[in-house]
Amino acid sequence: MAVHESPELIDLFTTYTAGPDSIGAHLREAATRAADSDPLLVVTGADMALYPGDGRPPTVLGFRLSTRGFKELAAVSHLGPALASLASLREQDPGVDDDGDGSGTAVWRADAERLLSEVRRSRAANSPRLWRDVIAAPAYAGRERAIAAMVDHSCAMTERFLLRSLDEPSYLNHRTLRECYLEDGDDPERPVSFNRVMVATFFLVGMDTAHRLISWCDSQAIDWSRTMVVIAGQQGRPTAGVTWRTSSVAAIVLAASRGELPLDRLYMAPHAPVFRTPVDGDLGEVAALEPVMRALWSGTRATVELGASMFDGYPAFSPGDRDAPGGSLVRHGAGATLTEMPAIRSPDDWFTLVSRLRLVMEDPRQLLSGAVSDYAAQQLVAHANDPLAITVPGLDGEPYPEPPYCQGQFEDEQRATTGAES
Repeated sequence: MAVHESPELIDLFTTYTAGPDSIGAHLREAATRAADSDPLLVVTGADMALYPGDGRPPTVLGFRLSTRGFKELAAVSHLGPALASLASLREQDPGVDDDGDGSGTAVWRADAERLLSEVRRSRAANSPRLWRDVIAAPAYAGRERAIAAMVDHSCAMTERFLLRSLDEPSYLNHRTLRECYLEDGDDPERPVSFNRVMVATFFLVGMDTAHRLISWCDSQAIDWSRTMVVIAGQQGRPTAGVTWRTSSVAAIVLAASRGELPLDRLYMAPHAPVFRTPVDGDLGEVAALEPVMRALWSGTRATVELGASMFDGYPAFSPGDRDAPGGSLVRHGAGATLTEMPAIRSPDDWFTLVSRLRLVMEDPRQLLSGAVSDYAAQQLVAHANDPLAITVPGLDGEPYPEPPYCQGQFEDEQRATTGAES
C-alpha cells in the first residue's frame, strides 16, 4: 500500500468494488446468474459469436477476414486519399532540380511514380471475369461488369492525373485535385467523379458485410428481445467505432434485428477481451470467453439499473433513437457543421453522401467504411436482403465508360456456356 493512502478508507473502497468478495462483485454474480439462459451475441473486429444460453455451445461467423473483394475495393477507394497525400507531400517538400521547376527527386515524385506503376498493373489485371470468377462475392453477383468498369475508369482517371502532375508539378495541388478529380464536373473524360467512386466502393463493402451478417442472424432464429449484445475490442482504427452510432457492425446488427433489439441491450466494449478467430473449427477459446462476456454485460446492466432506483424522478439516460440521424446537417453559411451522421434521403442525395465522406475522414470516432454501411443495411432489409434490388449510389446508373475488353465478353461467355450445357 502506498504511504499516502489511508488503509481504513481503502478497505471501505474495496468493500463495494475492486475485489472478488465486494458488494459490486456479488451484484454482478447475481445478475449474471439471472441472465444465464438469455442469448448472448459477441462481435469482435473479425468474428461474431452467438451463445444460445444455458450452457449450450456457441456458433461463430467470420465476417471480416473472409470478406471477398474488401482489399481490392479498398485499393480503389484509397486512390483519392493517396493523391491528396501526394499533394500534401509536394507542398511540404516540392524538390527543386537545376532548372528550378520543382521537378527534383523529392519523396512525392518517387511515390507518384510508384503509384502510377501500381495503377497500371491493377488496371491490366481488372476485368469482369476477375470479379465474377476469382473474387466471386455473392453480394456482387450481377454487378461484376459494372464494378470492372468502375475500377477501370478509376485507374484511367488516376493515371491521367498522375501523368500531368509528374509532367507539370504545379498541377498537383488540393484545389486541382478537388476540381479535376474528386468533384463532379463537365469533363467528358471524367463522366463520373471520384467522390462517387469512393461512395460506391464503401457501399459495396458495407453491402457485402451486411448481406452475410443479416443472412447468418436470420438463420439463427435469435430472440432479439432477450439478446445481450457486446461489440468487443478494437473496431478498425484505434479511435473508431467506440459508440453504437460510429460502429458500422453495430448498425448492421441493429438492422438485422428488424428493430426488435432494444438499443439499451447493446453495449460497446472497446477494451473488452476478445477471442481469436477459430482455426480448424476449434471453438475452445470462444467457449472459454462466454462467462467473461456474460459477466461484463450483466454487471454493466446491473449498475445501469441502479440509477433508476437511486434517482427516481430525475431525467433518465437514453442511448438515443436508432431511426434519428443523431445530428443536424447545415447546408449553407459560414461555420456549417455536422454533429453526427446525417440521414441519407435517397441514393442520389449527393450532398449528404459526400458530407458523410468528410465526416468519417475528420471524426476520429468513425470507421471510414461506416460512411454508408448503415444505409446499405437499411436498404437490404427494406428489399428482402436482395442486393440486386437496391441502388448502389455511385455505381448503379452511372455513365462509366466501358473498357474495350468488356464489350461482348459476357455475351460470348454466355453463348459458350449455353453451348456446353446443350
